[in-house]
Amino acid sequence: MPARRSIFDEDHALFQDAVRRFIASEVTPNFDRWEEDGIVPRSFWAAAGRAGLLCPQVPEEYGGSGVGFIYHAIVNEEFTRAGFIGPQNNLSVHSDVCMGYLLHFGNEEQKHRWLPGMVSGETVCAIAMTEPGTGSDLQGVRTRAVRDGDEYVISGSKTFISNGQHADLVIVVARTNDAPGSKGMSLILVEADRAGFQRGRNLDKLGHKSADTSELFFDSVRVPVGNLLGVEGGGFAALMTELPQERLTIAVACMGAAQRAFDITCDYVRERKAFGKQIMEFQNTRFKLADIKADLSVGWAFVDQCLVQHEAGQLTPANASIAKLWTSEMQGRVVDQCVQFFGGYGFMREYEITRLFADARVLRIYGGTSEIMRELISRSL
Repeated sequence: MPARRSIFDEDHALFQDAVRRFIASEVTPNFDRWEEDGIVPRSFWAAAGRAGLLCPQVPEEYGGSGVGFIYHAIVNEEFTRAGFIGPQNNLSVHSDVCMGYLLHFGNEEQKHRWLPGMVSGETVCAIAMTEPGTGSDLQGVRTRAVRDGDEYVISGSKTFISNGQHADLVIVVARTNDAPGSKGMSLILVEADRAGFQRGRNLDKLGHKSADTSELFFDSVRVPVGNLLGVEGGGFAALMTELPQERLTIAVACMGAAQRAFDITCDYVRERKAFGKQIMEFQNTRFKLADIKADLSVGWAFVDQCLVQHEAGQLTPANASIAKLWTSEMQGRVVDQCVQFFGGYGFMREYEITRLFADARVLRIYGGTSEIMRELISRSL
């Protein structure tokens, strides 16, 4: 476990303890069942709301605590360091991604209507960007929202949508005009009880099993024009504003999950013996673990630096991309090496390291692939 870091004060430490208690009581006893079910129960959201884990940055006037983003980071870090990245993904999409769009681009009516429920867990939120033919290239979005009097009529489909099965509110990325590229994109709020909205199947994934991920379909779904989030045609600019926070959150999750893999591997190599001595006693083991320790130390330092920058409103898209790229690639290397230390047991699903290996792979894909991160970083050179 990394030592207490300078970005955390006593209030942060108290919140860390609260999150750990929540995980011990609400997540640890139930996690294996959630992984088998492919989804957390709806009661998990209410419990997280009661514990103050949802959207802590939301101001008090909208039902939140009004604290800094580091509290969001603590939730993500504690869940992943405990080995529970599936539920962490659920919470992060809701609190770290969707919340930001409503808080920063919603009007007063929208904030008062939706943010209190997001804080309490009564309203689960998802954001629908990716389409069957459109991944990291958001300019290829084809879902349409056509103005018809005082309503938008939305038609299209989305895939890989986190929280899709539980979502009460979906932020939909859609085209509202025929302007080329990103200029015609808007964000529109769609309530899940609207006629024409349909949830597809809960997708069967390699990892993150307990985080529901869905297909969503919009068959001429009508919503009032008041559901427009921000300004018409301003969707892409809003996405670019909020994506650095999402990528920083992913970097935090990568660090927590990599730390978990390292911690349980250190325990294992002290217990497991080969040729009459602990695996830890072999120089190869010690040196490789030393390399991992160095990677983790550097990673935590840079992520903490980015968190401080973000709190001060100074996190650049390039630094967020660097954090996401480096930590996700590092996590992949770390868990792969840790599996090697477990030998054949590292290939058995009953061992946690096997799940951590499977869970790690998608971190280099979602939130922008490693290739996209390199492209974004290169533009800042």
